[in-house]
This record gives sequence, structure tokens and C-alpha cells, in this order.
Amino acid sequence: MIEAQLFYDILSEKGTGFFTGVPDSLLKSFCAYITDHAGYNSHIIAVNEGAALALASGYHIASGKIPLVYMQNSGIGNAINPLLSLADADVYRIPMLLLIGWRGEPGVKDEPQHLKQGKVTLSLLEAMGIPYFILSQNEGEFRQQIDQCFASIKEKNTPHALVIRKDTFAPYTLVKKEADEGELTREAAIEEVIRASDPEEIYFSTTGMASRELYEIRERLGQGHGRDFLTVGSMGHASQIALGAALQKPNQPITVLDGDGALLMHMGALAAIGNRKPEHFRHIILNNGAHDSVGGQPTLGLKIDIPSIARACGYRESCTVKSAEELRAVLGQKRHGPVLIEIRVRKGARKDLGRPASSPQENKKVLMGILND
Repeated sequence: MIEAQLFYDILSEKGTGFFTGVPDSLLKSFCAYITDHAGYNSHIIAVNEGAALALASGYHIASGKIPLVYMQNSGIGNAINPLLSLADADVYRIPMLLLIGWRGEPGVKDEPQHLKQGKVTLSLLEAMGIPYFILSQNEGEFRQQIDQCFASIKEKNTPHALVIRKDTFAPYTLVKKEADEGELTREAAIEEVIRASDPEEIYFSTTGMASRELYEIRERLGQGHGRDFLTVGSMGHASQIALGAALQKPNQPITVLDGDGALLMHMGALAAIGNRKPEHFRHIILNNGAHDSVGGQPTLGLKIDIPSIARACGYRESCTVKSAEELRAVLGQKRHGPVLIEIRVRKGARKDLGRPASSPQENKKVLMGILND
């Protein structure tokens, strides 16, 4: 395994002093080390991968230096536009190092949302004309790979990628963590919502821990899973999936269980919901100010006024709650949607948290049967 400090020091010696991206579980040790050790203006956790490419481009234009952009391979989709229409050799020729976590690597067990992306990761880079190395864990070999990366970047003034396999980086635990602002865990907050809901409510939950916790809560309460859409991938899009359904079923109560990182990734979704104003639509933001499932690196979730943004986008009602008592009071009020409830929750999740037993296709089929009955 590669020590995060060693990797960081080698990059610093090469002149890379600006880091930006969206955290990934395979990169969490390196991302945590950057968070703890890079200067305030030398590291920006971007709202999405495309924004990270733009930030890196601006840094290079102003400094002439080579930035690093990190992402999970699922984020390549968000990055394709600026990679091809901004950084590419046929456009502005922006040099940068890409650090890409290889979820769903063929032959390595992973979750269903990562399998297709894992199969096509290398071919996507090839199709875009981006040279890459699969980073070796051997120090002599990875030092040589980094030398070759920087030689290529400087020669061509274009991006070069390092693809990171599982367990490439040695464990490093984030030190800089913001204090919790809520009383409830995320799982406890979701359970409060479920217990107070109409039995006919349909749920669309965001990718990551929230969907896994919703599934286990249903199991614990002896309830079925047929009224839940567990968005296992597509970070930031759960609310738009829900909106698409709500517009077809205007009398159906619908709740979105969203995260602060997911909300920030595609915040324009609030404007679409606020403009269409689905009457029975409830948008719950479980805000712990962290990318919880990929290492706990901070988001901007606790630094912005989400309810005010929602109201400005056209939501009829919005509020923030920090305790079980406040949440129960809000959940007991009659809904006149779209409504946004921001729940400030604690970071972290149970160590023994399971995963859904049903496949995404099975989940979709059952829900469609209920919605079209």
C-alpha cells in the first residue's frame, strides 16, 4: 500500500500544490490527508466533478502550474464535458493530473451501480484520448509512473490520469472534522420520518447510506420495500427521479430522502421542483456536512442556508430542524408542497449496516407495479 503522505510529498516535489475533486471511497485516505494538510486555498472539495475540472483550469490559467483533480470513476460522466470542451488539446490545452478511483473493476466484487462504470472506465479514457497508468503499489514503479505522467503533461499540456485500484492507499483517518449540529443520527431521523408518514407514501432515497438505512428500517419495522426507490447510483439525481414520477402521479404523496452532498452536486434541481410545484412533494435533506460514505470529508452543507435557497427557487414551505422534538412537530403539520425539511444530523453510520437484498431491477419492477395499479 502507498502511504498518503508519501504520495502527497512526491506530488508536491513535482510542483502540484492545488487539489480539487469529489471524494471517493478508494481515495479516502489520500483525500483525508489533503484535507488535513493542504492550505485553505490549495484544496477545494468541489460540488461535482465538472466543477472540479473548471476550478483546476482556472488555477492553471492563473498560476501556470499543474493541478490535481480526484474523483470516483462514476464522476467521469460529470467530467466529460469540461475534459473535452475545455481541457482537451483541440481547445485550451489545460494540463492536469487526474486521480480516478476504479470502482467496479472487472473481477473485483462491488455494488451493482459500479459494475458497468468499472467495465468501461479505461475505454472511456481511451476514447477521450487521455493517457493513463493503473497506479502500482510498488514504490519504484509508481515513482516511475508519476515521472512519466508529469513528463507527458508538460510535453502535451493536456490531462493525464492515474487509475486507482481498491486498497492502493494505506489507511489514513481524517483529523479535521466539523462538529455535529444535530441531535439525531441519520438513521434515527429517517425512522422518525417513516413512522410519521402516510402508509401510501412513496420514497425516493439518495445513493449511499440513506438508502441502506431506509431498507433496514423497513426490515426492522416489518414493512415491505415496494414503496421505496433506492437510488443506488446517480448521485444528486434522486429528487429529479422523484419529480418525474410526481408529475405523472399528482395525487400521490412522495418524499425524497436526500443528502447535503447530493443536493449540492446538482442544486439546480431545486429550481425545477420549485417551478413545477408538485402539491404532494416533500424533500428531506439529511445534512451532516460531510461526504459520509466515502471518508467523511466536509461538504458546504452546513455553510449555506438551504431552506432560503429552496424558498427562492419556489418551494412553498421550508425549514431546518435539529432535534427529534422539532422534527416530529414539523412532520405533524399538513403538507402543501413542495416542502423542504432540512434535518441537521450527526455524522457516521452503524458499522453493521447491511445492504439491500433485492436487485435494482427488482426494486424498480415492484414500485412500478404499485404506481400503476
